Amino acid sequence: MRSLARIGLGAGGALVLLAAVIGVRTARLEAPAAAALDGGPLAAPVTVDVDAAAQRLSQAIRFRTVSHQDKAEDQPAEWDRLHAWLVSAYPAAHAAMTREVISGHTLIYTWKGSDPTLAPIVLMAHQDVVPVTSGTEKDWRHPPFDGVVAEGAVWGRGAIDDKGSLITLFEGAELLATQGFTPRRTVLIVSSHDEEARGQGAPAAAEWMKARGLKAEFVLDEGMAVISDNPITGGAVVLIGIAEKGYGTLNVVARALGGHSSSPPKDAGGAVLLSRAVVAIAEHPFPLEFKGPGAALLETLAPSGPWALRMAVANRWLFEPLIIQQVAATPTGAALLHTTIAPTMLRGSPKENVLPQDATAWINYRIAPGDTSDKVLAHARAAVGDLPVELSWEKTPDEPTPISSTRSRGWNVLAALAGEMSRAPVSPGLVTAATDSRSLQSVATDVYRFQPMNLSLSSLQMIHGTNEHLTLENLEFAVQFYARLIATAAR
Repeated sequence: MRSLARIGLGAGGALVLLAAVIGVRTARLEAPAAAALDGGPLAAPVTVDVDAAAQRLSQAIRFRTVSHQDKAEDQPAEWDRLHAWLVSAYPAAHAAMTREVISGHTLIYTWKGSDPTLAPIVLMAHQDVVPVTSGTEKDWRHPPFDGVVAEGAVWGRGAIDDKGSLITLFEGAELLATQGFTPRRTVLIVSSHDEEARGQGAPAAAEWMKARGLKAEFVLDEGMAVISDNPITGGAVVLIGIAEKGYGTLNVVARALGGHSSSPPKDAGGAVLLSRAVVAIAEHPFPLEFKGPGAALLETLAPSGPWALRMAVANRWLFEPLIIQQVAATPTGAALLHTTIAPTMLRGSPKENVLPQDATAWINYRIAPGDTSDKVLAHARAAVGDLPVELSWEKTPDEPTPISSTRSRGWNVLAALAGEMSRAPVSPGLVTAATDSRSLQSVATDVYRFQPMNLSLSSLQMIHGTNEHLTLENLEFAVQFYARLIATAAR
């Protein structure tokens, strides 16, 4: 009995010690220190004529610079009209910068700095927009290409993605140029014409920089924003993307004899074989891992979150499986922790009573940092085993981007400015979509992805959707951000 008592006391003591360790580590969990600027304070706010800026964004929306799936449907003259309008709308900025047009309609502006020894900064915003889904025009509160200014917002396709960024960037540059600002560090504005088509504008801009021996201190493009109701803390958070997932689409092809559907083979033909292969791949997911930018997001916000979250993050050695389970409870959360597998398209027979001779599936992968397209292909081959199907990439995949620094001067300027203006904590994040900026990785030390706008989770649905609009508050916020960013980072 005494031995049992001693065992009980020992176990009890161990539990008390464990609880003490967990409690102390939780109490010591602190938010990361605010970004420190080593080149002087942030540039002062500027005066923005919001109504005039709204009218100019309205005009920009009316140019139908739509990138269609079928490029034959594009209207190149609309890009020409937009370019001519930019010159007339922003005369001071165009007088201060030189402009080159490459790869058809991609724009590169150079605002030459006074110190050529300093690496330039690159600010990006694309000109093209996605189409409005046929039949949904009636669901828009205001016609999608009229640029209506109403209800405290500018309405239309591209109001946020990405003419909102393009126009507010030029608004900021125009304000500075009008005031006679001269950058010490060269500023490049790169605006591709085909981002929505994953086109050649941004790669051509990278080649343009390489040919001139330029390597940027940092690149800033779209990708993340200020999320007003993030689910971790319930409040606002500034998310700045420090990496992007890779992108690739895998073709899965099942060959078969075909023939008449009245006499199907024992194995039911290519359609069934293809189905088995797709299910095998989908049911063989990549493991969820708490690492990289996805983990950094939670670690940054945990000190501002509820006690249970602080405890779990402060004691990852004990609670990491639980953290992963909770984050992965939603598709968005799970996407931060692994490479995703999404079967998206199927093709079989051209007619209902014909057995397919080749059935094909397309599986879209978003490849997490740390994985590669070679690893993805090997993973898929292991999943299908000895099923007689062919696996190949639709076209050469984009690999995940490198992870940019959260200690650089560029990060410090971006984080300090966005944090001050939004009065919210700043966190690195992982962009699960694809942006033009990935093409400039080879000509930049760091690449960041942040659109200076305050958006709720629900409002994100209007991007590429119905009733896209930019509030006047967000318009002013973005103009202020870009003007102050240039004035701070390029001085």
